[in-house]
Amino acid sequence: KNERSTAHNIIARRSPSISRTFTFISKTGASNNMTIRTILLIISFFTITKVQITNASNNSNNVNSNSLVRKQSKTPNFTTMSKFDFLDDLHSKYPHQPVFLQAVEEMALAIDPLFRDPENGDFYKRAFLYMTEPERMISFHVPWMDDAGKLQINRGWRVEFSSALGPYKGGLRFHPTVDDGILKFLGFEQIFKNALTGLPMGGGKGGSDFNPKGKSDSEIRRFCESFMTQLCRYIGASTDVPAGDIGVGGREIGYMYGQYKRLSNKHGEGVLTGKSMLFGGIHLRPEATGYGAVYMAKHAIEDKLKKSLDGARCAVSGSGNVAQYATKMLMELGGKVVTISDSDGVLVFDDGMTSDDFDKFIEAKQVKRTRLSSLDGSVSGKYVPDQSPWTLTEMQVDFAFPCATQNEIDKNGASLLMKNGCMGVFEGANLPVTADGQDVFRSDRTFVYIPGKAANAGGVGVSGLEMSQNASRTYWKKEKVDEMLKEMMAEIYEQMTDAAGEDGTLEQGCNRAGFLKVANALKELGWVY
Repeated sequence: KNERSTAHNIIARRSPSISRTFTFISKTGASNNMTIRTILLIISFFTITKVQITNASNNSNNVNSNSLVRKQSKTPNFTTMSKFDFLDDLHSKYPHQPVFLQAVEEMALAIDPLFRDPENGDFYKRAFLYMTEPERMISFHVPWMDDAGKLQINRGWRVEFSSALGPYKGGLRFHPTVDDGILKFLGFEQIFKNALTGLPMGGGKGGSDFNPKGKSDSEIRRFCESFMTQLCRYIGASTDVPAGDIGVGGREIGYMYGQYKRLSNKHGEGVLTGKSMLFGGIHLRPEATGYGAVYMAKHAIEDKLKKSLDGARCAVSGSGNVAQYATKMLMELGGKVVTISDSDGVLVFDDGMTSDDFDKFIEAKQVKRTRLSSLDGSVSGKYVPDQSPWTLTEMQVDFAFPCATQNEIDKNGASLLMKNGCMGVFEGANLPVTADGQDVFRSDRTFVYIPGKAANAGGVGVSGLEMSQNASRTYWKKEKVDEMLKEMMAEIYEQMTDAAGEDGTLEQGCNRAGFLKVANALKELGWVY
C-alpha cells in the first residue's frame, strides 16, 4: 500500500495522463508490487533520458556559460496546489511550467476581490480559467545550416493565446531557455498588457531555443529564414502579428520579413512590427518600451510620491533595447543612472552615467555587439563581475528599473533595494520580480510597484501604431509618435488608478483594468457566459 501511494504521488507530479492510467490499473486490481515497480522504472527511465537530452541540447548551445540560465534556477516552485481552489486543475496539468503558474497566481491574487463579488464572481472565475488556456499552440522544427556546413535543428513555437480583442500580438524570443512554458507565461501577460493600450490587439508570443550568441550574421540570417518558412503559414495582418523580443531586434525582423515577402508575394502588409523605416517601420519602435517605462514612472512618482526623477538615483538592469532607451530617457529627464548590466556582471556609476559613457555603451551593444566588461576602464563606471544591480549591498537607489529578464529580483534583492532607500520599482522586463520579492514590495503600502503589463506596455503600444500606419498606408513623424506614446502611457496610468480605487494599489489596478476589459469582451462575444 505504501509503495502504491508513493508511486502515485511521483506519477501525479510527472504526468497527469500517466496518473489517470495508474488509477485505472489500481481499480482493475492489477496494481501488484511488480506492476508498481515497473511503472516507477519507466518513469525513472524517461526522467533520466529527458535530463540527458536537455543537457546535450544545452551544451550544444553553450547555455552553461550564460548566467541567465543560472538565474532562472531561482524560479519559485509553483507545482503545488494553487491558493485558489478553482485553479488546482491548472496546477496539476502544468507542474513543469512554474513561471507560467507564477504569472497566473500573481494575476489571480491581484483580482481576488472580483472572484468574491456576490453577483459576478462565478463569471469572473470562468472567464479567468478561459484566459489561462491558449486558443492555439503551434510547434515546429527549424533546420538551418551553420558556417561549417553542418545541419542544425532547433525548436520553434507560436502561442496564440487570446484573440478576444483583436489579432494575436506579441514578440518572438530567441534564447536557449525558451520553451512552451516560458512562452505561455509571456503570452498570458501579453493579453492584459495589450488590453491596457486601448488598441484592438489580442495576446500571443513565440520564439525558439536558438542561441544567437556567438553566431555569425550569415548563420542568424539562415536561421531566421528557416524560422519564417515555418511560421509564415500561421500569421497575417488580421490574424497574428509577431514582433521582436530578447534575441530578436531589427536585424532579425528584417531577415524574417524578407523571407515572408519572398514566400507570400505580399508587400507592405503589417504582418511583423519593429520593421526598418525603409519598409514600413515606425519611428521610436526600438525606443518605445524603455521610453514608455520612464514616462509611466514619471506619472507615478509625481502623483503618488510628490517627487521628481530629476536628480534621482536610478538602477537599471539589462543592456538590450529596453535598458538602453530607459537609460537614455532617464538621463534626459535629469535622472542619475547608476547601473547597467548583462548576464556576466554590472557597470556601476557612483555619480551617474555621463553622456560620453552612454555613447560608448550604445556603441558596444549596437555596433560592436560586445559584453559590458569590454567597457571597463574606458567609462567613468566600474565593472563588477558576477553581480547584478540587485546584489550590490552598498548601492543607494531611489528607483529601480529591472529591464533584463524574468525573476531577476528575488526576496533578498527586493529587501536590499528597500533597505538602500528605493521608493519604487517599474518593470521594463516581463515578470522580473519573484513572488517572494513582490511580497516584500507589497509589505509597504507607500512603495510604488508597477508591473510590466503597464510599465512596459509602450513597446507593444507603438507596435500597434505601426500596424495602424501600415493598414492606412500612411507615415507619422517622430514627434507625432512620441506624443501618442506619452498619451497612451498617461491613459494607462489613469486606468490603473481608476481600477485601484481608494484602497487598492497601482499593481492591483493594473491587473484589474486589463482583466475586466478582456472578460467583458469574452462575455459580449458569447465565448464565456
